[in-house]
Amino acid sequence: MTNLRAIDIFVKALEGGSIASAARQLGISPAAASQNIARLERELGTRLITRTTRSMALTEAGERYLARVAPVLDELARAQADVSLVHGAVQGRLRVACMAAFGRHVLAPLLPAFQARHPQLELELLVTDRDVDVLKEDVDVSIRYRDVLEPGMSVRPLAAMPRFLYASPAYLEKHGRPRVAEDLPQHACLLYRRERDGRFMRWPFVRDGRRVDPGLRVAAIGTDIDALVELAVAGGGIVWAGSFITQRHVQEGRLVPLVLQPARKGRKAVTGPLQLEDVTLDFFACFRDRQYVPAKVRSFVDYLLEVLPGHPALAQAAVSEAGR
Repeated sequence: MTNLRAIDIFVKALEGGSIASAARQLGISPAAASQNIARLERELGTRLITRTTRSMALTEAGERYLARVAPVLDELARAQADVSLVHGAVQGRLRVACMAAFGRHVLAPLLPAFQARHPQLELELLVTDRDVDVLKEDVDVSIRYRDVLEPGMSVRPLAAMPRFLYASPAYLEKHGRPRVAEDLPQHACLLYRRERDGRFMRWPFVRDGRRVDPGLRVAAIGTDIDALVELAVAGGGIVWAGSFITQRHVQEGRLVPLVLQPARKGRKAVTGPLQLEDVTLDFFACFRDRQYVPAKVRSFVDYLLEVLPGHPALAQAAVSEAGR
């Protein structure tokens, strides 16, 4: 009887693009993974993969074999998940990929309670802002904000996190407090640039209902939003960030949320006043399979939907009123 472990390694190697990728997913050495595939080929009496030092490709026999066994492995995984629910226990490994700041400030503190509910579940957290290939890296669920959702995946909304402008008391004492959006270009501004594609997360300025760029005075650019927040805490300027990142600093008086007053259009003005839109940071859970969501993934997402509405960051809109 062919070894199911060897079949699993074979399938994961093809999904991940390398034997080393399959080994990482299964927690074994590349040598052990390679030996299992070689043993599988001997049992079948045919070569499944052609390998070089830099690449691997399926043989014709390998293509036919993969087409047959990959669905079988999926069905076995589903059967195992369904049987575990009969006994009231979600078990197995749950691999979650998550944007770095959300993982640090929101997700990680929520996990102990989830693990207490499902002690037989092995949790693995991949916290990164880089592109994650959910197939190659064997990710069960990925948490991303709207601008970087993976195409072709099934998504479920999780939370809309408020974003505000923040500055330290020391900065405001030295440079004054901006009252309207027109004041911001005269202040030291701290801008976030996404490392994955080099794009700036531009502040949402609008005039007459259209997005505009008023030309900010940029004091610093950073690819880590936590570093920019710390720079603001140290008096380096004004940062636009999610409340889930800044809440601790606000509560302890190191940062002040800035709420701008609505500008009034002058009598002789040709265009309307500059304004800053209220834009939330919307997070979603992303799944690989639209047709079947494993019980462990459903349990995890349901838990997040249960606890996220009570997260302190979602209530910080009220706190921001103190910044007026």
